[in-house]
Formats: sequence, structure tokens, C-alpha cells
Amino acid sequence: MIELILGGARSGKSRLAERLAAESDLAVTYIATSQSLDGEMAERIAQHRQRRPAHWSLVEEPLQLARVLREQADAQRCLLVDCLTLWLTNLLMLDDPARLVAERGALLESLGKLPGRIILVSNETGLGVVPLGELTRRYVDEAGWLHQAVAARAHRVTFMVAGLPMVLKDGR
Repeated sequence: MIELILGGARSGKSRLAERLAAESDLAVTYIATSQSLDGEMAERIAQHRQRRPAHWSLVEEPLQLARVLREQADAQRCLLVDCLTLWLTNLLMLDDPARLVAERGALLESLGKLPGRIILVSNETGLGVVPLGELTRRYVDEAGWLHQAVAARAHRVTFMVAGLPMVLKDGR
């Protein structure tokens, strides 16, 4: 089963994903896409680490998400990816459009073939004003297209607002 959890900053999406993973009664592997590039991000990463159960496995992968999903997926495992938009940002910052296209394509192709439970967390950034800069506009566009493609492949899509889940798709 593939589940996509979308929401704004501090909407509760990571906490919901962690709760669902814990309740799955499967072995959990947390796949972190963030990179500790500054003090504020290092603090966010530390908060996430403290919240997670110690027995969960951790894989940190900022770019090759599809490869890690294929390597880690198992019928008896829940993979929790946090988050797709950080992964997308990492690829955008490479300034290599071919790499972004290849990695996104590999992810979308792999989603329908993975055993076990896959929970994907992502930031919904397309609800605000159109950003002024070219890179931020590209980011919002790419994130929107990625979310549409992942949601089409997901069995369940949940949108988080103020810590409350709103199920958008439930096609188990």
C-alpha cells in the first residue's frame, strides 16, 4: 500500500506518518531525505530523531530515493519517506534538469512495484501566492506535478491541516 500525506509546515503530517508506521505492526525503516546544511535544519533533524522509536531503521538518502525504496521494500516492512519536497529541493539544487527527470521517473516507476507499506510525506506549497523568483516558481511547479503523479499512484492520500487529517483518496 502506498500512502501520500500532504500538508503545510507544522501541519502534523510527519507525526501522522510516524503514528501510522508505528501502528502498522511491520518493521519500520525511516528514509530521511534532508541534509543538515545549517543549524536550523540540524535542529529539525534532531527533533525528528528524538521522536522516532529507537528500534526503527534509518536510511539517509538525499537524491537516490527510488534506489533506496527498491533496496529496502519488503512485504513485512513499512517504509516512511520524509519528505518528498526536501528530496525535490536537493535535486533542483544540483542544477541538472536531466538528473531531476531521471530520479523523478525512477521514483514514479518504482512506486507500483514495491512490496510492503510505503508512507510518503510531502509539503504542499502550491496553496499560496506565486513566488517571485525563478527557482522558487520552478520548485512550486515541480512539487505540484510530483504530488499529482504520486497521488495518482497512491492508494491513500491524506491532507493535513492544523493536525487534522482530511482523506482525499482512499482506494485500498
